[in-house]
Amino acid sequence: MGRKYFGTDGIRGRVGRTPITPDFVMRLGFAAGSALVAKDGLPANERPAVLIGKDTRISGYMLEASLEAGFSAAGVDVMLCGPMPTPAVAYLTRALRLQAGVVISASHNPYDDNGIKFFSAQGTKLADAVEREIEALLDQPMTCMDSVRLGKARRVDDAAGRYIEFCKSTFPNDLDLRGLKIVVDSAHGAAYHVAPSVFHELGAEIVGVGDTPNGLNINHEVGATAPEALRRAVLDARADCGIALDGDGDRLIMVDAAGALYDGDQLLYVIARHRALGRPLAGVAGTQMSNLGFEHALARLGIACGRARVGDRYVLEMMQEKGWLLGGENSGHIICLDRHTTGDGIIAALQVLAALRASNETLSEACADLTLYPQKLINVRMPAGFDWAADAGIRSAVKAAEATLDGGGRVLLRPSGTEPLLRVMVEGREAVLVTGQAEAIAAAVRQAFGE
Repeated sequence: MGRKYFGTDGIRGRVGRTPITPDFVMRLGFAAGSALVAKDGLPANERPAVLIGKDTRISGYMLEASLEAGFSAAGVDVMLCGPMPTPAVAYLTRALRLQAGVVISASHNPYDDNGIKFFSAQGTKLADAVEREIEALLDQPMTCMDSVRLGKARRVDDAAGRYIEFCKSTFPNDLDLRGLKIVVDSAHGAAYHVAPSVFHELGAEIVGVGDTPNGLNINHEVGATAPEALRRAVLDARADCGIALDGDGDRLIMVDAAGALYDGDQLLYVIARHRALGRPLAGVAGTQMSNLGFEHALARLGIACGRARVGDRYVLEMMQEKGWLLGGENSGHIICLDRHTTGDGIIAALQVLAALRASNETLSEACADLTLYPQKLINVRMPAGFDWAADAGIRSAVKAAEATLDGGGRVLLRPSGTEPLLRVMVEGREAVLVTGQAEAIAAAVRQAFGE
């Protein structure tokens, strides 16, 4: 059964339009409080509690108040930590022994979007079945506990400091970052007051970018989805490397001293290559979008590469199923399960830097054995409910592209989980050929619904 509101990463949309409205989010808080929070096992005088964090969007204030009201009506106490990276909420939920964590964020989207995502008591994304249960409760009338059973709310004053120390604890005790100049781009997002401190306290000289949020500038021409700002800053500062996060801090892109960009596949390879030294590494979980060159480079190290559905929740599911500790997406979501329960841009950057410090290599040297195949990704806006998979013209264009690639590449079509888009991806050995085939398929998609 499909989900009505939840996508691949929670509920997301334009602020002021359903479902990102104050009344819906209040009902969502009530439904989640009813479905998520396990009351069994708590002392009779103790209410269940959840943690709510957010990024720096101006709409976060409104949605935070709505969620707080919904949870309180369900008899759930609320702990508020203000702007904090998504993985910080996952960590704090677990560390504070709470029943659930909630993040108000639309990740890498512009400021006028927002969203809600949940973490379990174990600091992991919710299973599909739990999200469907919440959706079922959303269709029922909202009620309210008796006054004596209503939830209370309070602030967590030391949230940032707790998370900074947790991040630092994932870096080897015998290493430091002294002597490195690092540009840290926080995307004017949730990590703006956290990320620079982590790297500075480990010894690095920090140059800040995207660290002055005003509620409207999150992800605007900065961060992991706009890495040109990071590249310019690294070159201007003559820094050793640069680190870019996205608006909620769970995505990582890096730049070396020469201004070369390194995506999630390359950074995950650096971590896996280092971890495999002297000890076997069974496998790494990627996605359908992971580059063929990444898969081939892992194979040369004797490491299996699995391909999960796109979305870090599905990467995590594969990792848990296979017992693997590393996984991620080329977009920059990297999960190190021996360090954290979810993808974390800061912790992933620390694992890359630890590998480089231990081997005394640059990013370029660490990636010397990895050659990425050219990929072309085209996002085609399509009407809601359009059955692209059944269209004969699209199927014909895909078949023609696969014949042209002749076994030397891949074609992947998939709908976005957060926007009304069909993502057309073609990958192969020759960039010109790849681009031409991707454009041909995209044209067939547009023709199919008369654009």
